[in-house]
Parts: sequence; structure tokens; C-alpha cells
Amino acid sequence: MTSGGVVKQAQFLNVVDRAEAERRFRAAIGELGPVGAEVVPLDAALGRLLAEDVASPVDVPGFDRSNVDGYAVRAADTFGATEHEPRRLRRLPDVVAMGRIPEATVEPNTALAIPTGGAVPRGADAIVMVEHTQLDGDDVLITKAAIPGRSITYAGTDVAQGEVVLRAKERLTSRETGVLAAIGLDHVAVLARPRVAILSTGDEIVPPGQPLPPGAVYDSNARILADAVREAGGEPFLAGIVPDDEAAVRGALVRALAEAHVVLLSGGTSKGPGDLNTRVLAEALEPPGIVVHGVALKPGKPLCLASSAGKPVVVLPGFPTSAIFTFHEFVAPVVRALAGRSERADDTLAARLPFRVTSEHGRTEYVLVRLVSDEHGALVAYPIGKGSGSVTTFSQADGFFIIDERVEMLDAGDVVAIHPVAGSRPRQVDLVVIGSHCVGLDVLLGRLAASGTTSKLIAVGSEAGLAAVRRGECDVAGVHLYDPETGTYNTPFLGPGLELVRGYGRMQGVVFRPGDARFEGKRAEDAVREAARAPGVVMINRNRGSGTRALYDRLLEGARPAGHSVEASSHRAVAAAVAQGRADFGVAIDIVARDRGLGFLPIGEERFDFVVPSARLARTAVRAFLAELASEPARNTLRARGLLA
Repeated sequence: MTSGGVVKQAQFLNVVDRAEAERRFRAAIGELGPVGAEVVPLDAALGRLLAEDVASPVDVPGFDRSNVDGYAVRAADTFGATEHEPRRLRRLPDVVAMGRIPEATVEPNTALAIPTGGAVPRGADAIVMVEHTQLDGDDVLITKAAIPGRSITYAGTDVAQGEVVLRAKERLTSRETGVLAAIGLDHVAVLARPRVAILSTGDEIVPPGQPLPPGAVYDSNARILADAVREAGGEPFLAGIVPDDEAAVRGALVRALAEAHVVLLSGGTSKGPGDLNTRVLAEALEPPGIVVHGVALKPGKPLCLASSAGKPVVVLPGFPTSAIFTFHEFVAPVVRALAGRSERADDTLAARLPFRVTSEHGRTEYVLVRLVSDEHGALVAYPIGKGSGSVTTFSQADGFFIIDERVEMLDAGDVVAIHPVAGSRPRQVDLVVIGSHCVGLDVLLGRLAASGTTSKLIAVGSEAGLAAVRRGECDVAGVHLYDPETGTYNTPFLGPGLELVRGYGRMQGVVFRPGDARFEGKRAEDAVREAARAPGVVMINRNRGSGTRALYDRLLEGARPAGHSVEASSHRAVAAAVAQGRADFGVAIDIVARDRGLGFLPIGEERFDFVVPSARLARTAVRAFLAELASEPARNTLRARGLLA
């Protein structure tokens, strides 16, 4: 592993394409089916799948039942009855009691009082509603004729004894559990949930709720995977966090194999110096063992698929997006099949791409997207990508599309098939905002949410937001575009059909770590000019298309210091890079500098405004947004956050 003191990175065993990986994995685990059945109390059956057909042991109803309050009669005795010429029947002294079969018999020209739900007495073949009767001494006057069977539900009409009321593999909702209760069942046989062991590995993994040492990360994968297992119909159990120790990993693996139908390990697939999961699997599993290590996927290349005597064992990549993607593609169908469900639960949607998307030839790529509708109601798919290490990308996505390994580029306007995330439908919202991100925008959208207006924010930068609003793909675009010719913000970039709504000001400046003599006490322009040409200074840039990127270009005057190609997607990301020492300076707003305890050299106020299509001004959600923006409580909140409102 070492040569001259340098640790070499071991390579993947054999990278194969997705189809081959799937073929090998399924061949190794064999035919899939439900893991068994169990009988559970009815109050624990909600959401479960029936293990077998359910036939009713009783008639429902179990007796001829009155549907109304009234009188049980012989229908023939009421024929011809009207309000003007009622039929007179003798009222029997008995009354039908609830929960009892009446002893009285309805003879010709008699009537017996009966409540709703009461058992129909012998001799009666109709019920006359009380509203169509009048009492006259010991007699009942019938003012409306009844036909045989009127207002009676006969025994077994709803469900007959022996009738199959529910079929095997039906999912039990409140409707089905109500049926089971109605036929008298308090227990029911359901398909057992496959047990899925989830083992987190790595010296850097810390459970949520514990202090986070430098270089460590919280174990989000275990939580994501456990709930994804539940969504697929499985029963997860967390096997804990195991350090990068071969004996510890082997022991945890052996215990998990003994207890579970499926075993998942998170991390340890790249075969780096500290990653040993695949080596442990190679030694500890029964044949066939590891069948795939490395799949031509993006994200998810280091996936490891294995089988121990037919039991699925999968080592998922450690990065959250890679882990959850490969879980849903390779593991979730297996869990669903073991739970008795359909392996695939998603229907695709057609959506248009708003801009060009490139891909790497030879790798199947999964691209997460957020969906919006254009002015014609057609879906538009905005790719979102914060890297496979992001913990939020998958949660924010409405779905994903697949780029074939032979395709290197999809053009703007191309239509792609969107697969819903985890089988769920895209979330519908009231207001779509595309463009630049700002803490003030978070304030406004949060206040709208509190009043019941839902929103979706897609942060792609000011230029892309302006393009989206021009194409009719959003309700509002947040922009802070500077025009060097006029020295003004945003107004010069408008076009026909667009309205500029004044937002608020933000003080932008150079952020740096306090005490850095290269910046402390200097003018922003002078500090950047000197730092950009000084050796050893590293900057952090902003993404192309953002308003701040144009400000960088003006300050740098053509210089390209180290870090120029590193593009942060937000002001907070710039501040994080400087605070953590990955960069020495960047440009951000004063709010994030204060939040991070950074030094700040002001450059000047910029305008963060909003562009709205004229055609959407009348929309309820847009009116709500504009009203919130103009409200004094909202302006006060923005000022309290340090914005110039």
C-alpha cells in the first residue's frame, strides 16, 4: 500500500455498468418474495399488507335492519295512503329495542314502532318513516304508501357470510380496518416486514445530539436510510456506529447477518486507507460474497453489492446523496419485494430542461431536479446539484432524470422523464421563486408560510432567475444585477412584460478573519487589489451569473488569485470558507460576516429587488408576497436582520 511513505489509493475491483450490476446482484440473491406472515392486533394493522384473503365469518348486517326511525308495517296495508286519505293501522304496544330481536309479530293492519338500526320484526316487509305518520289514540295514520323493502337493509346485504371482503397484499388503510372491525375481527394476518440492519462505519461518524469534533460529521445516513426502509415496507434496526477497525466491523457484520433479512453498511466503499468494509465482506460473507464493487454511476460509483448465502448485503457510499440514490435504485426494490410490494412504485413525468446539461460519457448519471410549471402549464425541470456529500439535495428534490451512459449532453428545451423521489408525487406550492438567494428572502417566505402560503425557492443566481421569469417559469425572481455603465442595479436588465418591485438594500463587502493584517483597517478596494497579487493568499469566488460575481470582477481588475475558480453558491458559503480557513477573503453581505464573527470591509450598498411577470401580478400568491414585502412588520424584521429596508 505504500511506496516511499506515500499511501496509494486502491482502485475499484471492477467497475461495471448499471445493467450488469443489477443482473449480478439479482442473480446472487435469487428470487425474491415475502419473508413471511404474522398475526397482529387490528389496532396495529394500519399500513400493513394482508397476508391472505379475508372472508367474512358473519353476515353484515347480521339481521334485517331498519334504516330510519318509524313503524314496521306490511307494505300492502299502506297502499293508497295519502295525507288526505291516510291508512289507519293499529299500533302494537311493544317497541323494538336496540340490540334485541323483537318478539312481536306484525299482523295485517298493525304497525310496530322501530328505531334506526333496530331489527325488523317478523311479518313486516317495509318501514314507514315517522315523518309520514300521525298518532291517533291507539292507532297510527299512514300518510305515504310504502313498497316492500322500503327503508330496510336485509341481512347479508353489505357482506354475506363466507364472502371475500379483502384480498391478499391489499394495503390496510382506515377503510379496510373498518371493514375488518365490521366483520368482528380483532386480529389479522399480515405480511411480515423484512428486517434491514443499518450499520454506520467510520472514525469520523458521530451520532446526532453529541458534540461535533473538528473533521467529524453527524450520522445522517442512518436516519435517512432507516426511514427510507420504512417507506419501502421494511423494518429497520440501527446496528450502531462502528469505527474503522477490522475486528469491530466484522463482529457487527456477523451480528447483523444473524438478525436481518438485508444488511446495509454506510461508507467504506472507496477502498481508501481507512476504508475496510469491502475487505471485511470479502472475508466474512458466505458465497457468493461480493459480486459488484464499483458501478459506472454518478453519483454512487463506489457502490458494493454482495450476497451471503442469498442474503443481500450492500455497502452504500458514505456521502448522503450517493447513499440514498443507490439505496433507492438497488436496495429499495429488494426491500419492497421482500415486503410483498411491487418493486417499482413510481410513474414518470415529462419535463423540459431550461438549460444545457452535460454528462460524463460511460457513466449513467442521475440528476436531481426541482419542478416548476411554465406559463402554459408544462413542467420544467431545474437540475439541483450540491455534490454527493450534500444532506439537503435529496430532500429538496421533486424527482430525478437519468442520463444514459452514451449521452454526453442534453440541450435546453430537451424533454426528459422525471422519476418521483421515493415514489412520491412532486410537491405543489403556491409561489415559485427562482433567482438569487438572500437571508431577507428567507424571512419573507417564512412569514408567508406562517400565514398559509407555501413556496418553492430555487437558488440559481440573478441572471438565471431573470431568464426563468422571462420564460414564464416562476412567479418571482430575486435579483441584484449591477450595470457598470449606469451604476445602477436591476432596472437596466428589465424587458417587456416584466415588472420590477423594489426590495431592500444589502451592504456588501470583503470578509476576512479578524486580525489578518492584509485586510484589517484598509479600504476594501485597496485590500483586494493587494491581496490578489500577494503570494499565498487564497480567495473564494461566487457562482457565475450572480450579482456578486460581477462585483468580484470589478474589484479584482483582471487578477486571478488562488481560489478564483472555486465558486460558492451563496453568501453564507463564502463566509464558511473564510471562517474555516479554506480561503482568506471573499465578498459577502455584512449579515453573514456578523453571524460568523468575521471582519468586514464595506464596499457599498447593493439592491436586492424582485422581478415579476406582468401576467402573474394578479395571482393570489404573488399578491400575498408583494403585500408581505410592503408590510411594516416584515420591513421591521428585515431591518432587525441588518438589511436596509
